[in-house]
Amino acid sequence: MHRRDWNRREFLNTLGLAGTSALLGLRSESAGAEPPPETTRLRIPWVPSTCRSPEWIAEELLRAEGFTEVTYVMKEGTQGMARALASGEADIGGHFAAPVILRLEAGDAIVILGGEHSGCFELLGSDRIRTIRDLKGRTVAVPVLDPAPYAFLASMAAYVGLDPRRDINWVNHSPDESMKLLAESKIDAYLGFPPNPQEFRAKKIWGRVVVNSAVDRPWSQYFCCMLVGNKEFVRKNPVATKRALRAILKSADVCAVATERVARSLIEKGLAKNYDYTLQSIKELPYGRWREFDPEDTVRFYSLRLREVGMIKSSPAKIIAEGADWRFWKELKMELKA
Repeated sequence: MHRRDWNRREFLNTLGLAGTSALLGLRSESAGAEPPPETTRLRIPWVPSTCRSPEWIAEELLRAEGFTEVTYVMKEGTQGMARALASGEADIGGHFAAPVILRLEAGDAIVILGGEHSGCFELLGSDRIRTIRDLKGRTVAVPVLDPAPYAFLASMAAYVGLDPRRDINWVNHSPDESMKLLAESKIDAYLGFPPNPQEFRAKKIWGRVVVNSAVDRPWSQYFCCMLVGNKEFVRKNPVATKRALRAILKSADVCAVATERVARSLIEKGLAKNYDYTLQSIKELPYGRWREFDPEDTVRFYSLRLREVGMIKSSPAKIIAEGADWRFWKELKMELKA
């Protein structure tokens, strides 16, 4: 495991996020009226997907909320991220909507707190694949160590009446290998997360974007990434939880308007490799639209799909009752409505 505490002066010099937040009118009178956080330490799990930029660049806003020790706990894939949140190794962070429901079903000590953004995944296919239904009998690649693409694709298949367990031939390959195999017509599709779809299009890899969840319904109407907390941390630290969420949501607004500055910061800190792909990813993701969606609708939608294909047994109502806490989200949505 690797940990990295970002230098405050370096962060201000490269991004100036707190100043950007002030210019956007995101300073909060409510925050000033609140008591200080119960803890000044916050640990956020980090995974290599550009869509998680609001968490990556939130440090200065988190410091403005009273957190003096902000640590990014680096993990491989969503399984490592989920384990970190469930075990208490990490406190609050993002998690993909469908996979986090699987973790709740498994009994992880986590709680969904709200939505972060929509639109991060794209279904990339060969010329043989024009719709999701065309995946029947075809070969689809997913990373062997990461359940996120499989959970989302299973949900998509269920939505159009396919049984992902019987109708799709699944193979395990990394994103880079998947793009190579797709270009060689050795697989039919794979589900990509930023910045891989941007690279796919830039390199004009043979094939097509079958579904872009940023624009194609119904996927564009739901969060793809949720904000999740360790259950015990949230219980013990309600003020810290709300302050952390406030900083990350403000950071999402900054990602929506300061795309070049955010992309440069991610490159300079080694959190992304290619500036052009990173910038395109940030520009395409609808970060500023988080107020338009209801996180409970998202959990209900994906819970139904996952239940249809037998990946969970719990009803959406049970998942929401036992695994969600919307009180902070509702307060912040009203507070940050401007």
